[in-house]
Amino acid sequence: MDPILEIKNVSLQFGGVKALEDVSYHINRGEIFSLIGPNGAGKTSMLNCISGLYHPTSGSILYNGQEIINMKPYNRTALGIARAFQNIALFAHMSVLDNLKLGRHSLMNSGPLSGGLYVGKAAREEIEHRKKVEEVIEFLELQDIRHIPVGTLPYGLQKRVEVGRALALSPDLILLDEPMAGMNNAEKDIMSHFILEMHEVMDITVVLIEHDLGVVMNLSDHIAVLDFGRRIGFGTPAEIQENPDVIKAYIGEETVI
Repeated sequence: MDPILEIKNVSLQFGGVKALEDVSYHINRGEIFSLIGPNGAGKTSMLNCISGLYHPTSGSILYNGQEIINMKPYNRTALGIARAFQNIALFAHMSVLDNLKLGRHSLMNSGPLSGGLYVGKAAREEIEHRKKVEEVIEFLELQDIRHIPVGTLPYGLQKRVEVGRALALSPDLILLDEPMAGMNNAEKDIMSHFILEMHEVMDITVVLIEHDLGVVMNLSDHIAVLDFGRRIGFGTPAEIQENPDVIKAYIGEETVI
């Protein structure tokens, strides 16, 4: 398989606290990859290292074979890496459409003239970006709420818009940090459907942090398991379910999946 992302011996330390310790794994192009573990295991810290919000203390992160560990977050976005956050980071007073457009505009090369007017190359670029935003709205079935302020929407729809803002960047690799947190079962089913469609229809490689093990086992091609910042398991869902270290540290001795 062709790896899109390679994590090699990554460590992250804050003073005397080791958030990640010598973690290695790889993610194959076109798969759904899940990162699981107990609270405080280092999962979000790992996504922060991949997206560029944190700089690892040591190690290497290769994206399509290119070292990105010293690259700024916006440069990683330009390469095709997008991130949806665990805690919703939308502009509550702005509409769904404007939140998606704002995310997409980070890719614009031609800035607007004063007054928000676009001409020439900037106008053509604006049309293309708006087309991509409309595709995301259609994909996530947001047509009926496109002009509604995000802050007035139910939590499940806000999470969908958060994912949509990442999708608006047309990523090759999308990092989803607990996109189903706080959702009921029906909302989880809808989000699971969208994740599968990202993978199968849009050909996006998905990295998923999720605490619902049923969702993880059903969606994932491969899984890495962290505990106290160290990798204790890596493999297919079947291999993870049979890993004694994972069962002891996370799944539980008496749990049967």
